[in-house]
Parts: sequence; structure tokens; C-alpha cells
Amino acid sequence: MSELSFEQMFEESSFKRLRTGEAVTGQVIGVKEDEIILSIAGSKSEGIITRSEFTNEPGVDLRTKVQVGDELEAKVLKVNDGEGMAALSYKRLAADKEAFENKEVLKEKVTQVMEKGLVVEVEGTRVFIPASMVSDTYDKDLSKYAGQEIEFVVTEFNPSGRRSRIIGDRKQILLEKKAAMQKELFEKIAVGQTVEGVVKNVTDFGAFIDLGGADGLLHI
Repeated sequence: MSELSFEQMFEESSFKRLRTGEAVTGQVIGVKEDEIILSIAGSKSEGIITRSEFTNEPGVDLRTKVQVGDELEAKVLKVNDGEGMAALSYKRLAADKEAFENKEVLKEKVTQVMEKGLVVEVEGTRVFIPASMVSDTYDKDLSKYAGQEIEFVVTEFNPSGRRSRIIGDRKQILLEKKAAMQKELFEKIAVGQTVEGVVKNVTDFGAFIDLGGADGLLHI
């Protein structure tokens, strides 16, 4: 086996490995009626975007949408589609971006519980929710969220590059819901009214009652 030159070794090391769920940029090197072929930047790989992964518009001719030489961003669905090419999706990356920009509330199952937070997956893309953003109160034991479906919004969206990361926030949703419940409670509650609630805490001077949106103090 002949030895590689320094230039060859540098060139080999500069190519990145694709990862499922990450965003990549590529140049269109081929277009058919129902598929697009991309040469993925920074990689030796080529990727394919099928018609169903480019648009939801049925029967569209992709040759009317893109041309050879165009640059596209896409999401990696599979590193190898079985034929030596990466399976890519243009529309899913666009949907991810739209969810981030519109602060769309997403609901997904917790796939991993870590010491510093939770991991959920959105169509194969990992979203990390830091422990400080899991609840509106301090939650020491995160294991109870394992396998649960939780709502969250994406607050940081950087799916490409070596330092790619997507951050979710559940705390924001809980605070917004609590604020809405508090407003509704204060609009209907009145002095002399009988109300029901759940005891949250008992102290020497009384008990704190959760009235649904706000706490009330039942003095001893």
C-alpha cells in the first residue's frame, strides 16, 4: 500500500462524517422528475431528495423547482439509503425551521433522561431540554419524565456543523399556562366565595392551597 501524501491526508481529514438528523448544504448535481441528487458540502457523500421529501405537493415535476448548480439545505434522514447515498429531506428541515421561527409548541416523547436534562426526538432530530427549562419549579428527579410525552418550544436552532445543537424549553409553556389560569381565577374569584384546592405545603402558620393558577394561604 502506497503512503498517502500530506496533502492527501489533510484532504481526507477535512471531510466530515454525516449524522442522522443534522442539516447539510449541497449543490444540485442531478434532477429528475421525482428526485434530486446533491453533492454534500464538506463531505465525500452524495444525497438524494425524493419528491415526497421535497414537497407535499402531489405529482410535482422537480425539474420545474430546482436546476443543476442550485444550492439546497436538507436534513439527513439516513447516512446510507442502502445504495451508498444519504437519504435527505428538504421539507422536514423547512418544517423544523418554521417551528423554531414561529415558536410552535411541539409534543414529543422523552427518549433519554440525562443528569443535566432531557432528550426528545423530532422526526429523528435530537432536541435537548436543559434541567433548568424542564419545569417552572426546581425538579431534582428527572427520571419521572422517561417515556412521557411533553410539550416544548425550540429556543435555539443550530442543526449544522460540529457544534450543532437544538435546545427546547418546557418551562416557558408551563409559565404561560399558569399565567392564563391565574388571570381566569382572579376574574371569577370573590370575597366570601367557597373554593376548592389542593394542599401544596403545610407550615407552622398554616397551609398553602393551590387554587389552580394561584396559591392561597389557609392561616392556622
